[in-house]
Amino acid sequence: MKAALTRRSALATGATLAAAALWPGLAQAQSTLRFAAVFSDTDIRAEMMKRLAADVAADHKIELFLNSTLFRQGTELVALQRDNLEMGNISPQDISKQVPSWSLLTSAYLFRDANHLNAFFASDMGAQMKKQVEDQLKVKILGPTFFGTRHVGLRGKKKINTPADLAGVKLRMPPGDAWQLLGRSLGANPTPLAYAETYTGLQTGTVDGQDNPLPNVQNMKFNEVMGQIVLTSHLVGFDLLTMNLKTWQAMSPEKQRAFQAAADKAIAWSTAEHQKREAELAEGFRRGGLDVYAPNINAFREYAQKIYLASDEAKNWPAGMIDKINAMK
Repeated sequence: MKAALTRRSALATGATLAAAALWPGLAQAQSTLRFAAVFSDTDIRAEMMKRLAADVAADHKIELFLNSTLFRQGTELVALQRDNLEMGNISPQDISKQVPSWSLLTSAYLFRDANHLNAFFASDMGAQMKKQVEDQLKVKILGPTFFGTRHVGLRGKKKINTPADLAGVKLRMPPGDAWQLLGRSLGANPTPLAYAETYTGLQTGTVDGQDNPLPNVQNMKFNEVMGQIVLTSHLVGFDLLTMNLKTWQAMSPEKQRAFQAAADKAIAWSTAEHQKREAELAEGFRRGGLDVYAPNINAFREYAQKIYLASDEAKNWPAGMIDKINAMK
């Protein structure tokens, strides 16, 4: 009996080794990485994550939890810090709550477009800001996930040309001081409201408007309950694809390089798709009956910069960085 068991064990071991030789991914256990985000499964970034998951599938299984189904909006960062989450799509506004210097990166009219944003994060200045997050929050930033330029969308038909025209307008903004400051920098009365509740808020008149990139407007069907889109272009919208630092450090240098390369590829695809979608949607919303137009951008920019420079947040900005960002090609 013992000999039979020995032969049986040897055969089983041989079969396992043969399988591992044919399929190297079986030789070591696949790690599971849970990813949490506020965006929906129709968002371009959802496809971005599916592409990333496919590219790293040999080593990692990425489980997607979208629509704030695992952690509510704004709590993903803390979950990463507490080792309760492996990956997340984190807003720079949430980071700025714990790393005050990051409030600079949430200010209106800082980045001109997606290329300017990516150039910053690829620069020494970007590396400095990412290192702050690693050192202070124990979170690894894989890259900025551009999701479009934020514009103001309103229920009413009142023409908006300068910040003065938004006085008294209840503009839905995500919860948090950085978001409320952004709303005030546009001349509006910012009203905190969860992303998932914004459609109903617009429908019932709880808020007069919202600010989001055009792809988000389409994804969440905000255009159904708005009368106009004012192309304020006040913020190049981006979140950050992040990983729990302990999870990142558990990978070998080779695995880290492969994962980062896959993340870079997925983010680049997403950025290109968002840029393409933005160009198509403005005209599409016009055809759908919305009034889509550009206000006096210089007036909005000057007003916003005045509000930000006078804020407490500006005291935490790295010396000279805003001028260096403005000077970047």
